Amino acid sequence: MKFKSSKKMTAVKEIPATITAPAKVDDIIKALSGLESNIDSLNEKLADMKNQLNQKALKEIDKLREQVTEMATKEAESIIAQSREKAKSESQKIATEGGENLKDIQKKIDDKFNEAVDHVVSTVLKA
Repeated sequence: MKFKSSKKMTAVKEIPATITAPAKVDDIIKALSGLESNIDSLNEKLADMKNQLNQKALKEIDKLREQVTEMATKEAESIIAQSREKAKSESQKIATEGGENLKDIQKKIDDKFNEAVDHVVSTVLKA
């Protein structure tokens, strides 16, 4: 023990620096090592979470792609069905008009047949 010289004599106990400094340094190193371990652990967890998020995003993208494809297919089928019905309706209309035109032509032929025969006969007889 060392005594300071003053009016009063007080005893001050000094701990040698060589004993306290390494202990504190060791504590600090241990604390920093623990922090580094925690940071490494967090980085690993973060990398795992990123991978999981990427996988979920890819699954969601695939799911949405399938839904869009399905919707587009249904829309295309609907458009094709509508076009088919319209074409069928128009073809029936054309067939009906063609049938009516054929009847008109046949009637005109029938009406003009006798006249044509008479004309041919008169032309042949004149010659």
